[in-house]
Amino acid sequence: MTVPAPPFDRLDAHELAQALGLVEEIEQYLAGLPAPAAAPSPAPAPGPPGGPHGSVRQPWNHGQPLPRRSLLDLLAHRPARPVEVTVAGHLRLTSRYLAEAGWTQGALWDARGRVCLLGAQTAVLAHGYGTAYTVRRARAQVMEVLHATGRAVPSPDVWNDRPGRRQAEVHALLERAGARARLLGI
Repeated sequence: MTVPAPPFDRLDAHELAQALGLVEEIEQYLAGLPAPAAAPSPAPAPGPPGGPHGSVRQPWNHGQPLPRRSLLDLLAHRPARPVEVTVAGHLRLTSRYLAEAGWTQGALWDARGRVCLLGAQTAVLAHGYGTAYTVRRARAQVMEVLHATGRAVPSPDVWNDRPGRRQAEVHALLERAGARARLLGI
């Protein structure tokens, strides 16, 4: 599935559990349980989702309404109003767009359609999801996560373009920033 060109970090649950002291609490609880009896053979693993022929690949904006121009928009020759998304929703869409389009460094997007972190955010905005204000707030959440994890950089773009950076790290960062935004209710 190709991604149309724009018109113009998973959250580590183990690390979070350790930070909250949950690992020790769970280990103490498990140590106090009686030894398990002989367990029956495990059930077979479920097959791939979506039936025996596999699952259908979903577009990056799956589950989101498409921006639609109203009659007034058509008469005024203006674009559709953007679909409202939360900051957490914008970060999720950014990660999904990045996964579908591909990731690059040193440019917003390249000839193959791959995008950097800022390019993915720009594409999500250009496709009609959220506003510039949403993007600014999302970038602030990304910066908060970068600084909270000891990676003091002037912008997420500098972090994205560092040699040795991997796409998985970008997705993990977006997931952590999204989790932070959900926690803040934005």
